[in-house]
Amino acid sequence: MRLLVTGGSGFLGGYVLAEAARRGHACVALARSAEAARTVAARGATPLAGDLDDAADLPGIFARAECDALVNLASLGFGHAPGIVRAAERSLDRAVFVSTTAVTTTLPARSKTVRLAAEGEIRSSGLSWTILRPTMIYGAAGDRNLSRLLMLLARLRGAPIPGGAPLVVPVPGSGSQLQQPVHVADLAGAVLAAVERGAAARRRYDVAGPEPLTFAEVLRKSAAAVAARVHLVSVPLAPVIALTRGYERLSRRPRIRVEQWQRLAEDKAFPIDAAALELDYAPRPFAEGIRAEAAALGLGRSSPSSPPACSPPVSISSPTR
Repeated sequence: MRLLVTGGSGFLGGYVLAEAARRGHACVALARSAEAARTVAARGATPLAGDLDDAADLPGIFARAECDALVNLASLGFGHAPGIVRAAERSLDRAVFVSTTAVTTTLPARSKTVRLAAEGEIRSSGLSWTILRPTMIYGAAGDRNLSRLLMLLARLRGAPIPGGAPLVVPVPGSGSQLQQPVHVADLAGAVLAAVERGAAARRRYDVAGPEPLTFAEVLRKSAAAVAARVHLVSVPLAPVIALTRGYERLSRRPRIRVEQWQRLAEDKAFPIDAAALELDYAPRPFAEGIRAEAAALGLGRSSPSSPPACSPPVSISSPTR
C-alpha cells in the first residue's frame, strides 16, 4: 500500500514510518520545511513539499502523492482538519487520523473544542475513516512526558542521602488518580493495523496501555526502572496550582501549566477491548516499556548514576497538541 503521511517528522511519525516499512508499505510524507524533508527521507519516506496551513494547496498536493490512504499524525488541535479532509476526499478513500483521549477532559482545555470539531468533520466526511485516541505516549527520548521523569529520578538517584534513605518525592494530590500510558511502538502498530483493516473503517478506538495504574504506581515503576529508591509523600494540589499560576504569569514560556496539574487530578483510564479485538492490539506492560525506555536513555541499573546536566525539569502531562 502507498501511504500519504502527515506528521512524519514528529515523535510518533518516526515509529509509524518504520513500522510501515517493516510491513512493506511505501510512504510519502508531507514536509513543510527542508529540515522536515531531510528527517522523513532519513526515515525511509519520500518527502512531499506542503504546508497544512495552506489549505487551498492541499488538494493538488494530495493528488500528486498518488497514494492509497492517508495517515494523519499531525495534531488535530490547530484547526487543519477541514482542509485535510476536503483534500483527502478528492483523491483518497481510506484515512486514519490520530486524535487523543485528552478530548474527554472535563476541563475547559484550550484545544478540546478544536479537536472535537475536527473529529466531527472527519466523521461527517465521505472518507472511509478511522480515528485513534491514544493516551499519554511514552517509550523513548522526545516523548515529552516520562523521559523527563526518568532523567530527573536518575539525577536524584546520585544525590547523597544520609543513612541511605530513599528519595522523598512529593506527589501532588493523593496519587490515586488512574493513568494508562501507551508505548509509542504499540501505538504505531495500531495505526498501521487500522490502515490495513477494512473492518476498522468508520470506527473510533481508544488506544492505551494494558491496564490502568495509579499515578503513584507510575512513579514507583519509573523509579525502579532507573534503580532509584523512592518514598512518595502526598502534598495538597491547591497550593501547587496556585504556585504554578504565578509562575505562568511571570514566565514567557512556562514549562508547566495549571491545566497539567488539573488534568493530573482526573482519572485517565480507557477500555481497549475494541482495539484488542479488531486491531489485534496487545500493548506491552508499563513496567516492561519504562525499563526499555530507561535503558535506551542510558539510565538503567548498569548506567552512570546521573544523566547529562542538560536534562530538563520533569512534569507529567497529557497531550496538549
